[in-house]
Amino acid sequence: MRSSTLAARAWRHPSFVIGALLTALLAGAALLSLLWQPYPPAEIDIPAKLQPPTLAHWLGTDMLGRDLFSQLLVGAQNSIVVGVIAVGIGLVVGVAAGCLAAASRFNGRGWVEELVMRASDFTFAFPALLSAIMLTAIYGPGLVMSIVAIGIFNIPVFARITRASANAVWARDFVTAARAAGKGPLAITLDHVLPNIASPLIVQATISFATAILAEAALSYLGLGTQPPQPSWGRMLNEAQSMMFQAPLLAVYPGLAIMLSVLGLNLMGDGLRDLMDPKLARQR
Repeated sequence: MRSSTLAARAWRHPSFVIGALLTALLAGAALLSLLWQPYPPAEIDIPAKLQPPTLAHWLGTDMLGRDLFSQLLVGAQNSIVVGVIAVGIGLVVGVAAGCLAAASRFNGRGWVEELVMRASDFTFAFPALLSAIMLTAIYGPGLVMSIVAIGIFNIPVFARITRASANAVWARDFVTAARAAGKGPLAITLDHVLPNIASPLIVQATISFATAILAEAALSYLGLGTQPPQPSWGRMLNEAQSMMFQAPLLAVYPGLAIMLSVLGLNLMGDGLRDLMDPKLARQR
């Protein structure tokens, strides 16, 4: 009954609906690229360079004759891979660190909480771009380094949210009762804390996914992310900047792809936040 009510409210929430549709479009493009591509995205055809949209090339071709539609489809794969893995790194490590900090505070080991949060603050001082520059200077540019850099940046974000939410749960009466019954910190965290803080973590994961897509595009634009011949929306923008006056659509297509993907995930995250807020649920 509760799930059906939530689904009904979701379809009446314009922000969630629009965001979900745009996100589904991103996922659909990535899935379609695994099954079918009009042309190999790295195939060079110099005689067909800079063609306008035609029946043969739906979005036209770039300065090397590569099909733009194929590149956009395969570029969606990279965006999703980076988003899923980078957010997964931040989610797993950050949630574990936040839960450890909260459990330590309520079990007489406040110094552990202080140590975890100061380490989180130190990590947060290095943005994804700066971390990527440092890692590529040591190991060389590539998609893996982008994922690692963005994932490291996500860790303190999830750690802070988890700690703040878990502290509120640890102060509740049912947790006090569980402690009095002899439950240990790990059992309380798994049975009581994590289920009660899942909502804000899901919302943050959605927003962090959008941030990861934007960060990967920025790193690829600077030449630190996905390397040729693998297509990337950010690198497509970089290659298009020298042709802005001759073929402005070369920059429009990847720019729109990035904008719609980030917009969709942010709108869906805002919608999920509203739908999972019990105060707003009662008002609706």
